[in-house]
Amino acid sequence: MKIQLAASKQFPHRLRQAPVLCALALLFSGPALAADAVPAKAKNVIFFLGDGMGPVTVTAARIYGHGEAGRLTMETLNRTARVKTFSLDAQTTDSAPSMAAYMTGVKMKNDVISMSSDTNAYDANGKPYQVKADSTCVAGNGQPVQTLLELSKSAGKAVGAVSTTRISHATPAATYAHVCNRDAYNSITEQATPGAARYNTALKDGVDVLLGGGLRHFLPKSSPGSQRNDELDALGMFKAAGYTYVASGSELKSVNPANVSKLLGLFTASDMDYELDRVKKKLNQPSLAEMTEKAIGVLKKNPNGYFLMVEGGRIDHALHGTNAKRALEDTLAFDAAIKKALELVDLKDTLIVVTADHDHAIGFNGYPKRGNPILGKVTNYADGKLALAADGKPYTTLVFGNGSAPRRPEDSDLTNVDTEADDYLQQVGVRFAGSPGSETHGGGDVMLFSAGAGSDSFKGTFENIKVFGKVKNALGL
Repeated sequence: MKIQLAASKQFPHRLRQAPVLCALALLFSGPALAADAVPAKAKNVIFFLGDGMGPVTVTAARIYGHGEAGRLTMETLNRTARVKTFSLDAQTTDSAPSMAAYMTGVKMKNDVISMSSDTNAYDANGKPYQVKADSTCVAGNGQPVQTLLELSKSAGKAVGAVSTTRISHATPAATYAHVCNRDAYNSITEQATPGAARYNTALKDGVDVLLGGGLRHFLPKSSPGSQRNDELDALGMFKAAGYTYVASGSELKSVNPANVSKLLGLFTASDMDYELDRVKKKLNQPSLAEMTEKAIGVLKKNPNGYFLMVEGGRIDHALHGTNAKRALEDTLAFDAAIKKALELVDLKDTLIVVTADHDHAIGFNGYPKRGNPILGKVTNYADGKLALAADGKPYTTLVFGNGSAPRRPEDSDLTNVDTEADDYLQQVGVRFAGSPGSETHGGGDVMLFSAGAGSDSFKGTFENIKVFGKVKNALGL
């Protein structure tokens, strides 16, 4: 697959100066490293991405799980930063260009996955470049740009992607695929499938570990539950390429990483269930921490090291649905995966990066007293009494700036409503038509936490595209 480096279009003057600069470098420093090469500080990188996990979600999850004075595992990492998330064409990004910015260092338009900045996700009439999850991208509409996962694979490292969403969803896809429109799930799957006609050859012998949901995009059209439009048997092709395949939490637990070199796990037809439901319903799906543990076990056998991306993807989905409780439960499950990774790696040779791709329109509301349930109604810190709005009715600590309009009649007065119930949907300001799920992303900066080899540069405030270079330099790529 052709790779186009972004610098040639964005900074042509630097290319013209390159021969002179190189000559000067040789003159004053003697024998030099290859262009752009730096000494590696990290052998391994684990990149944790909490989808939609903005600052309010982090704070609320901390209080929900550990109290105001407690700490999430991610908050124990010793390097912190703020990341600007705007995309090429929008103040508020979606997950495709924001994750792709981390993975490629290229700023791109909303809905575009790991393509050059001139790529459009929609045609001149506003029609998306995908139909029924198949890409319809036209020739000349941008070019693929190299990802950290591809760079790592080229350097001989093992690579993996783990998610609680479909493995072909925007965040994991940005590590290994290149499409004009993020909704081309079938095309994304084909790019990851060894032996397929549109396989991404930059992946060489394949992504070593893929764990998540999305089985329906791996099955031929004639199979029950498939959402493919062709008879491509991606699952069968993975097996033929030597992948060990698991379809449940119990099957994953039985995997001995010492005996596995390639691992594919597809645990649900679409996205995996929310953590709250996985636990309460005792579903036979692995936790994110369990998937992380197995992925590290397989990848760490490579003497050259590894690159692993781990996404807590359903944090975002719960926030879109204005269901704060499920969002916080999934945030804690994401944090548990970070804790598990820290137990398994040596930070002397491993870089851990934890961040989010974007914020959400969630707010921390009122002046609740310390110890007040974060999902509860606000009680005043001064007198401990229920706080009331101008209409004389109580309100909750967590609210959303926007969301869907249909609400239960009793939600207009929360006096007798259990706002800590599993299915309670927070109140919203700007109301949209449609069912729950229409709440938007937020355009605010997100937090970044890091620790380990090469983490010294992760400080200050910078654009999301700068993360790529920091990770690349840490790996010496």
